[in-house]
Amino acid sequence: MPEDDTRCRTAARPLPPQAGRDAGRPAPGPDAVTGPAVPSDPADPATHSGPAAGAPSGPPVPGAPSASGTPAPSAPPSVWRTRLLIAGIALAALNLRPAITSLGALLEEVRDGLGISGATAGLLTSLPSLCFAVFGVMAPRLAKRGGPAPVLLAGMAAIAAGVLLRPFAGGTAGFLAGSALALAGIALSNVLMPVAVKRWFPDRVGTMTGLYSMTLALGTALAAASAVPAAEAFGGSWRAGLAVWALPALAAVLLWLPLARVRTGRRRGRTGGPGAAGDRELPQQRNGVRTGAAPASESVPEPADGVPRATRITRSPTAWALGCFFGFQSTAAYITMGWLPQIFRDAGLPASTAGALLAVTMGLGVPLSFLLPRIAAGMRHQSALAAALGLSGLLGYAGLYFAPAAGAWAWALLLGISNCAFPLVLTLIGMRSRTSAGVIRLSAFAQSTGYLISVPGPLLIGVLYQHSGGWGLPLALMSGLMVVQLGLGVRAGRQRYIEDEGRRPLPAGPAARTPAG
Repeated sequence: MPEDDTRCRTAARPLPPQAGRDAGRPAPGPDAVTGPAVPSDPADPATHSGPAAGAPSGPPVPGAPSASGTPAPSAPPSVWRTRLLIAGIALAALNLRPAITSLGALLEEVRDGLGISGATAGLLTSLPSLCFAVFGVMAPRLAKRGGPAPVLLAGMAAIAAGVLLRPFAGGTAGFLAGSALALAGIALSNVLMPVAVKRWFPDRVGTMTGLYSMTLALGTALAAASAVPAAEAFGGSWRAGLAVWALPALAAVLLWLPLARVRTGRRRGRTGGPGAAGDRELPQQRNGVRTGAAPASESVPEPADGVPRATRITRSPTAWALGCFFGFQSTAAYITMGWLPQIFRDAGLPASTAGALLAVTMGLGVPLSFLLPRIAAGMRHQSALAAALGLSGLLGYAGLYFAPAAGAWAWALLLGISNCAFPLVLTLIGMRSRTSAGVIRLSAFAQSTGYLISVPGPLLIGVLYQHSGGWGLPLALMSGLMVVQLGLGVRAGRQRYIEDEGRRPLPAGPAARTPAG
């Protein structure tokens, strides 16, 4: 994001005082995490241009002046520690989806082994969204004191424990509890991975974001493809096929143990301090492409009457469109991860082939996660892109209804393209606010709203599947949800800013912000 590049520049020289709004604010305190993770924008040229002239490249140097002009107290990461951080981020990202996609590939065996109903299986596939909504909001507060490393270590430990214990916990309740433990660890790590990248690699955000996005998609596809072969290698034991995915999580725990004990990287300013992320304005955009820092007078224009305004995000139609778009694309993604192999297996395909098809669907996220943000950034409106992804999903669902086995690979590819609405919505969140503080608020609102919206979808699919005995009604519901997603994506793709919507006058008094100048 552009604020990362600005942070690199301030390491070389103190920030100049800002007029109006920064006057009288305290200097930033050390090691603060200011809120939910902001989705990084790999299409942002600022994230790829490297450090400014005079700014140090790579990890910070001890004693280098911070944004407040004081020496940074943290020790510099050595070469081996930098490599350890890169490996730790990649290995952590690898563990963020196998607990979900390995279960999808073996769902029929789990249902038979535990004797669970279709509705309970639907609850299992809804559990990721519920846990992400409940536990994800805790991550910034937990990381406030010690930084993201100890929380990422705890997240990896929770994933390892949950994945290892749930197959052997005994009964449906134990399996659900173990799954919830693993998903809680995933939720914490989901939020803090971008924070870790921004903190330890402020001048290489684009590269490191691409690394963890690629390894996340790789772990998703590997678990889907190898869950059934792993179970067969252990004598057809679905328990072993699920538990084996605790091994990479345990490896991540061992890797993060030394990292959690060392404070490494730049200090973040507290919210409200000079130079904090909340005070930096994002650059202007021309046809969707950021072109440079926007003047303060242009970033959030004041009304003609001179009365200062504050944005209430719940009054912004764009924020609601993004939140609902996030929710419906999450619904489609978790239905795909949880139920797509079962659709193929019911069509007569073997379990290993069904797992491989899910791996293809998930694996398309590796290249498209790089391409879509760049394409979106070059467009003035992203509505056509959102519509194309929605149409791809509708075609995939139609194929699953009319010829699930005959065109299985084509339907898997179409649904993989449709699933890339996730990187698109993250890109839109970064493009629909004029300031980084607005992006933080919009990200928190869109993700919390979206994950709550996505909870009932996979559960309803399970109930319909159980009561209808086939996939006609579930696929009809999935198609209806995709139509809604398409409409919301078209609305969210219009070039709007939340600061221009839902604004209200600030209360009078000394605390009210006065217009700059």
